[in-house]
Formats: sequence, structure tokens, C-alpha cells
Amino acid sequence: MFEILGISPVLLFGQLLIGLINGVFYAMMSLGVAIIFGMLRIGNFVHGAQYMLGAFGAWYLLHLPDLFPGLGLPSLGYWWALVLVPFGVGLIGAFMERVFIRKVYDLEHAYGLLLTVGLAMMIEGIFNVGYGAAGQQYSVPESLRGGINLGFMFMPLYRVWVIVFALLVCFATWYVIERTKLGSYLRAATENPDLVRAFGINVPRMLMLTYAFGVGLAGLAGVMAAPIYQVSPQMGQSIIITIFAVVVIGGMGSIFGAIFTGLMLGLVEGLTKVFYPQGSTTVIFIIMAIVLVFRPAGLFGKETSAHHPSDIAAARPGSILENGRLWLAVMAIGGSILPFMVYPVFAMKMLCLALFASAYNLVFGYVGLLAFGHAAFYGSSAYVAAHTASIWGFPTEVAILSGVAAATALGALFGWLAIRRQGLYFAMITLALAQIVYFYAIQASWTHGEDGIQSVPRGYLFGVIDLNEPLNMYFFVLAIFLAGFAAIYRIVRSPFGQVLKSIRENEPRSVSLGYSTDRFKLIAFTLSAALAGLAGGTKAIVFQIASLADLYFMTSADALLMTLIGGVGTLLGPVVGAIVVVTMQKELATLGSWVIVVQGSAFVLCVLFLRKGIVGTLEDFLARRAERKRIAVNGGTTASQPVLDPEAAS
Repeated sequence: MFEILGISPVLLFGQLLIGLINGVFYAMMSLGVAIIFGMLRIGNFVHGAQYMLGAFGAWYLLHLPDLFPGLGLPSLGYWWALVLVPFGVGLIGAFMERVFIRKVYDLEHAYGLLLTVGLAMMIEGIFNVGYGAAGQQYSVPESLRGGINLGFMFMPLYRVWVIVFALLVCFATWYVIERTKLGSYLRAATENPDLVRAFGINVPRMLMLTYAFGVGLAGLAGVMAAPIYQVSPQMGQSIIITIFAVVVIGGMGSIFGAIFTGLMLGLVEGLTKVFYPQGSTTVIFIIMAIVLVFRPAGLFGKETSAHHPSDIAAARPGSILENGRLWLAVMAIGGSILPFMVYPVFAMKMLCLALFASAYNLVFGYVGLLAFGHAAFYGSSAYVAAHTASIWGFPTEVAILSGVAAATALGALFGWLAIRRQGLYFAMITLALAQIVYFYAIQASWTHGEDGIQSVPRGYLFGVIDLNEPLNMYFFVLAIFLAGFAAIYRIVRSPFGQVLKSIRENEPRSVSLGYSTDRFKLIAFTLSAALAGLAGGTKAIVFQIASLADLYFMTSADALLMTLIGGVGTLLGPVVGAIVVVTMQKELATLGSWVIVVQGSAFVLCVLFLRKGIVGTLEDFLARRAERKRIAVNGGTTASQPVLDPEAAS
């Protein structure tokens, strides 16, 4: 049979073994994420960083004498690490739950995801500062060296141990949660905490221990992975997106779904490497997209509904900060002065990212959809604009419009696939689709892989204006930004925009009024993609390059960060957020990897203390001050309060 297929049995079984190894790690990691989401309703994006902490914990214990010379500490090997490190990582998780995670339990899912993204950036950034991109070697324990000769292949003993032990851990965890009284208490605590509290159970402590246990599983997986993969700060970042895809396919919160799907997808990934190696990096995300089209809640899960509290959109229509015409004039005047005060390229970067963040805010702030794949629209437009300008010789304005057209088509496709989903499901399917685009760009010949498309010509605007002149290029970018900002202002102030806001606030009510909410959301998502594409295509011409960084998921995180800092659901917020983030990146550029730590800290601080952002908080302040003035003028009453003075009433 192998001869008919033209495949070596050694290759086939070798890749199946690798797939099974990856599968058990996917299962263990996904199990922790599923437990945390199922019990706490938190999308724990920091799980990858906690997996990395487990691997580094094992490495630290092995090198204790070198790390602390003179203290006489012994070197603690693999078996000690297998016991101590998961407990230590679990303690760190308990601390994080107590200080950070607990504060977002009652908020919309987006805030939990954003908080854990920030925590992951902080942890991974700190380790990047200490170790850079270099990996640390961790040897296989002596008792598990060697292997078994199966005739057609050599089976390393350590990998057999990993498979068997990981399966035991996974199914023991499933049994405890699904078949024991403790597990029933945990499930009940999430469904009806008041009832469980009435039985004398400390629910907050139980939830903290649940989070610590889920995190401990990530730490255990990290210890087991250390002898197989290099111990590096990036090891968690490279696996966490795949883990979320596995959890979503299995069903968010489904314990059995996480285990089964992790194992099966590991094997599918291994088989794909045999028959079509180029597709091995994307096959899981393709499966995820297909599954969610037909089973929105995943194979074994039940879909959860997302709620949108009032602080997810802080805009006040009557506020001066929401007067788009006024701010359009202010930005036109201020933008005309800006290139004479700062370096034009810096100003152009600010304008491109401000437009990108404003485009993202259209769908997140005004529709309430947490998208995590806008980098696909921004980056694909950059690549198309760069390719058409440098290879096909398109004029600059036509090249940018070509990029916008590509981003719009991609947005319509993504929206059609994802728009019927809600909450974390919507975020994850947009992320999965964006990852497919990212991996396509790595492999496609016309994108030039990791080199990207370089030396993109700026050309002449309308064949007349030389855009190689910095000021000419700047004012062209300023005009694009102002046009995009004006378009967003017109959209949100139109009857269409009012329907979008009603969908965000109460979608069932909008449906009862006869609106096709899916159609409205799809149009808004496509418009957002088009505007993100306008920003990406312009960026490619400005910086004369399109690279994989434009498509990387952290570019979507940057859009989130800018929107969150400025103010979600406010017209001016994303612009302010872009100014803050770009300035921060410039001023902190000399800090190297510390920039990631600072950005992660900004995520955490905004979620915890500044959920309405700079503009939203300022709007609240102005509204309260205006209310105090009205009370003072009305003699201590407001317009909504009855007049209590009988003489005044008469």
C-alpha cells in the first residue's frame, strides 16, 4: 500500500508520532483553557505564557547551582520539576487570578481576553529581555533515554512516556470534573454561585483554585515539552493561537471536546505534513472555519451569549468630543502644521495607524463585535498595493485602491463566514481566518516570504505630483486619513449607524423591530475591512514595504490597544489612542524588548482602570460637570427631578 501511495512507512509513522506528540500537548493545553473558560468564562490568552513559564521553571531547577553560585543549591532534575513546577506555576496563576482576572468576571468577554493578552505580553516581554530569541537546551532525563526499535522506525522512550502520561493526566482531569462531587461543585459555582455559597462553600476561593489548576496544567505541559522543544520566550506565543483553535473546534468549555479534538488535530496535522507539507500550518485553522460554519458552538460545546455592558461604548452623541465636523476641521488644521513640528515619516505612521484603529472601532465600538483578524485586511491590502505598484507598474492611487478592493473582498468573505457567531467564537474565527492569510503569505512566491515586498515605488500622484518628496507624500496621506475619518463619521451618524448601535445595545430588540441584524453587521464589517485596507495600502506606499509583520496577529492587537486606550465606541478615541501608542513606541524604542512589556502593561491598566479610554473618561467628566451646573442653575434640582417647593409649583 505504501508503495502505491509512494510514501515511505518511516516517514508516515514518524509524522504520525510527531502528530501524536503535538496532539497530547494540544490536549493538555486545551484542557486548561477549556476548564478556565467553562468555569470562569475567561478566554485565557496568557495560557501560552504560563506554558512557557513551566518550561523555564524546569530549566531553572536544573541550573540552580549556576544561577545561584555560592549558595550550595543542588541541581533538581526532571522528576523534581514534574512535581514542583506545575505547583509553582499554579501559585503564580492564583496570584494573577486574585489581583487581575477576578476583576473582569462580570464584564463582557472582550475585556477578559484583552486583559490576558496584556498579561501575556508582559510575561513574554520580560523573558525576551532576559533571553532574546535564543533557546535554552534541556536534556532528556537519563532514565528515559534510548528507545524501542519497532522494525520500521525507532520510537524514542521519552516520547512514549510523554504520550502515556499526558493521556493519563487528561482523562483523570476529565473524570474529576465530570464524575466527582468536587466537579459538580465547580460547575454549580459558575451556574449559581449564590446557591453554592448557601452550602458554606467559599466560591471565590474555589474559582481561584480552578484557575490555578488550569494554569498548573499549562505549567506541567511546559515541563514535559522542555526536553522536546527548545525552551524559549516565544514557545508559548507560537502555540497559543493553535490552542484556541483547538478549543473552539471542540467547543468552548467542553472538557472532553478539548481532549478529543487536541489529539485528533495533532494526528491530522502530522498526516498533512506527509501528503501536503505546505498545508500543515493552516490545516487546523481551515478545519476550525469549516466546523464553525456548520456547528457554531463547536463539536461538543454549547454557544454562550455575549453581553455588552454600558462601558463598552462610552460615546455621548451630544458631547463636543463627538462633533465630527469640528474635529475634522481641527485635524485638518493641526495636520497641516504637524510635519513642520515632527519628522514627516513619523507623522504619516501616526495617520495610517489612526485610520486603521478608527476602522477597527467601527466594528468593535459601534457594533460590539470583538474581531481579532483585522491584520488580514491591513496586511493583504499592503501586499496587493505593493505588488501592483512595484511589479505591475500601477499608479500610486490605483495601487492603493487595488489593495482596498482586495481587503473589501476578503472582509466580505470573512464576514459571511463569521458574522452569525458571537463573543469569543466571533473573535476566534476571525483570528483563524487571518492566520490562514498569514501562512499563505509565508508560502506564496509573489509575497517573497519573510523578505516581503521591498523598494515599493511611491510614484507620482495623478502622474504629476512627485510623492518621493516627503511633504507631498505627507499631505497625500493626510487627505486619505481625513477622507476615511469623514466616512466613518458619516456612517455612525447615519440611520444605518443608529441601527448598528441598537444592535450593539440589544440585538433581539432590533430583530423584533424587523431589522436583518446579520445583514447590517456584515455590511459594517465589510466597510471596516475596506477602511483598514485603505490604511494598509497607504502604509505600504509610505514605508515602501509590505512585510509579514503587517499580517501578524499582534497587528490586530495593536488596533485593539489603540482603540482601548483612546476610547471604545468614541469617534475621536482611536485617533487619540494611535497618537499615544505611536509616540510611546517612538520614545521607548531605545528600550528594545521592554516596549512589549510597556504595551502589555497598557492593556492591563486600560482594562482594569480606564475601560472607557481617554476620550470616554473625558466625556464622562464633562457630562458630570454639565450636570452639576444644571443642578446649580435649577436650585438643586435636575430636569428629571420634580420641583418640591409648593410655592414654586404654584
